[in-house]
Amino acid sequence: MLRRALAFAAACLLAMPVAAQVQRNFPQNALRGAIAFGTAPDIALNGQPARLAPGTRIRDANNMAVVPAAIHGGRFLAHYTIDPFGLVKDIWILTVDEAANKPWPSTPDEAAAWSFDPIAQVWTKP
Repeated sequence: MLRRALAFAAACLLAMPVAAQVQRNFPQNALRGAIAFGTAPDIALNGQPARLAPGTRIRDANNMAVVPAAIHGGRFLAHYTIDPFGLVKDIWILTVDEAANKPWPSTPDEAAAWSFDPIAQVWTKP
């Protein structure tokens, strides 16, 4: 029994660096902002009140799905998308490396004016 537990722990430790190296590809309509999680569905997006859409998908920095209650009270730099009703639909909490990828648009106007390379995940200003 102890051997199985040790083998399982070793396998988990070996798998951790692999998970940390996954490159996420964000959609062109993803904007960057500061998100503070309140009591779902209420959040603050760039200091302004906002709401989560029904079925919002939230991914943490390890790309694992999380529920709003698990990160209640947390503040994160994230990429997010907005649905047609103005609700926050998808959220990706950024890693340090992803946050260093600049520039990234924070408004729809910036996204419309800039150019996006979806393969390199890089935005360029005009």
